[in-house]
Amino acid sequence: MTAGTSRTGKPLAAAAIAQLESDGVATLIGTVVNPAGLTHAKTVPLRRMGIFADPGLGASPVFHAFTIDQTGIVFGDAISVVGDQRIRIDLGALRILGDGLAWAPGAFYNQDGTPDPYCSRGVLQRVADRLDAAGLTALVGHELEFVLVGEDGSRLPSVSWAQYGLAGLLEFEGFVRDVMNAATSSGVTIEQFHPEYGANQFEISLSPQQPVAAADQLVLMRIIVGRVARRYGMRVSLSPVPFADSVGSGSHQHFSLGRGDVPVFSGGSAARGMTPEGESALAGLLAGLPAAQGVLCGSVVSGLRIQPGHWAGAHNCWGTENREAAVRFLIGGPSNPYGANVEVKVIDPSANPYLATATILGLAHHGIEKNLPLPSEVSVDPSSLSDDERTEQNVALLPSRQIDALAALDESELIRGILGNQVVDAVLAVRRYEHEKFGDLDPESLADRFRMAWSV
Repeated sequence: MTAGTSRTGKPLAAAAIAQLESDGVATLIGTVVNPAGLTHAKTVPLRRMGIFADPGLGASPVFHAFTIDQTGIVFGDAISVVGDQRIRIDLGALRILGDGLAWAPGAFYNQDGTPDPYCSRGVLQRVADRLDAAGLTALVGHELEFVLVGEDGSRLPSVSWAQYGLAGLLEFEGFVRDVMNAATSSGVTIEQFHPEYGANQFEISLSPQQPVAAADQLVLMRIIVGRVARRYGMRVSLSPVPFADSVGSGSHQHFSLGRGDVPVFSGGSAARGMTPEGESALAGLLAGLPAAQGVLCGSVVSGLRIQPGHWAGAHNCWGTENREAAVRFLIGGPSNPYGANVEVKVIDPSANPYLATATILGLAHHGIEKNLPLPSEVSVDPSSLSDDERTEQNVALLPSRQIDALAALDESELIRGILGNQVVDAVLAVRRYEHEKFGDLDPESLADRFRMAWSV
């Protein structure tokens, strides 16, 4: 069910409340995601839905500075104990979860009603508006990788598990079935749901949507998966590396761009059928990717995943269906009905999905604006190239050290221009806190400490 919306939220809220009550809804959850990738929530009885929509519920600015260790807050000149903001839910994106619950994504506003520059959902909307003003349209499709663990975060048995194997799926068939049913009931379109490479690891691919709606859908899907896992006495780890001796989990994003109704990644005469604008969009993404790591995969755990041979895109290059390239190009055709698109592989679940999408689309737009040239395609595993070949083809290994990724982000005027200085500084603050407090931990201790940090 989708509720209506209005400037005050109140005229349409009354009718929507009546409809929701008839559907058994009594409680409404609103969520926001902060710069550390943490999902925060406020809950109201259904009768207060209109108030939650406008003027919104009070929230301290420190929401933007909560850290992944469950206790830390990074105070600064702009974020302190002083001040108050409002979280407003988007009634147009409201969905029913079942069991008397409904959910809607929230955004931050100042008390005078102006958008809060720290709000990640607002940042993505502004980037989408810039694309629209330039005559460009974007669709984004998210992938959700996760590992099922015990209620206490412990490793589950995996005797029957094989990479992408049927046995593992049947081991959790009740969980899989209930996730699919819950997603359908909540209006989420799952394109595929399958066992992954790692033990007790699954991947869900979501249908492409407009940028903000796609990020909303990912947040909703995480809630659905987390709720269903609890019914089976399990939890879901959304850590980039849940166990140090196993594979990591990504949060890959696919995106396509169009000039009006004309796609830029297909139908052209440039590389792999791209148009010149498609080439430049890809070039802009590659040029900005090293600085973007702090947003896309900047947590203290992320570097454990950004390694060659992990299908995480550790080399900054592009290639058609190349899963070891940071940017994978997918050609349109009979087997790809959505048309040609680009997959960004370095993104992991510790990233704020709104900020990750805003960064990716902003870099692509910059590449088009500057008419950037596209580097040569890499058609082999980048690790198989010699040092001279990588130098010749301008293929660089992305840094795995968190401190290096954060330094590149700090110095990037381009990404500051895309996201805003406030957002970049907030991301740097929470991530530097992680490095200072936990950067000296060995991989096993690091994975154990933050296995459930991003879980819902």
